[in-house]
This record gives sequence, C-alpha cells and structure tokens, in this order.
Amino acid sequence: MISFLMTTWNLLTSLLSGIGDPQFRRLLFTAAVLILSGTIAMNRIEGWAVVDAFYFSVITLTTVGFGDFTPETSLGKVFTAFYVLSGIGVIVAFINALGERRLQRSRRHHAAH
Repeated sequence: MISFLMTTWNLLTSLLSGIGDPQFRRLLFTAAVLILSGTIAMNRIEGWAVVDAFYFSVITLTTVGFGDFTPETSLGKVFTAFYVLSGIGVIVAFINALGERRLQRSRRHHAAH
C-alpha cells in the first residue's frame, strides 16, 4: 500500500511540475483529448457505460489490453484500430515526459543533498 501511495504521489508531483512547460501541457492536453474521444466514441458506438468506455480507452492506449472489453461492431473495430495507431505514440510520449519530470526532480533532490 505504501508503494502505491508513493507512486501516486510521484505521478501527481510530476504532473504538477510539468504544467509550466508548454510542450508538456500540449502532450497532457492531447492525451486527455485522445482518452476523452475514445471514451465518447466507444460509449456511442458500442453502447458501453462511460466508465467502461473510459477504462477501455486507457487500457488500450497504454497497451495493457486485458481483453475484458472488446468492440463487437465493425465500426467499433475499425475505430479501435485507428485509435490505437494514432494514440499509442502520444501516450508513450506523455508517459516518457512524466518519467523525465520524475528523473529531473530526483536529480535535483540528490544534488541538493
């Protein structure tokens, strides 16, 4: 439980430290728009609850892919294929930017001590 809390804290502090950087803000905005658009699309196309559509969008773009939700309609399958092709790069870039923020904070902390 402690490692989960520490990881959550590191995520939040990395997010907050990146807000001042315009490039980081663009990545954050683009990632949020991608997840929102996937959520809305799967809610409309597949008729999934918003929470399920959001879950699917995040799990799909982070390439975890548990497989508990899969599109059943042809439109849903085609949308998902394009969604993955267009979205994974953005999500990877965003996660990389978060990692860079975390490393920068860690280096500054160690340099101060």
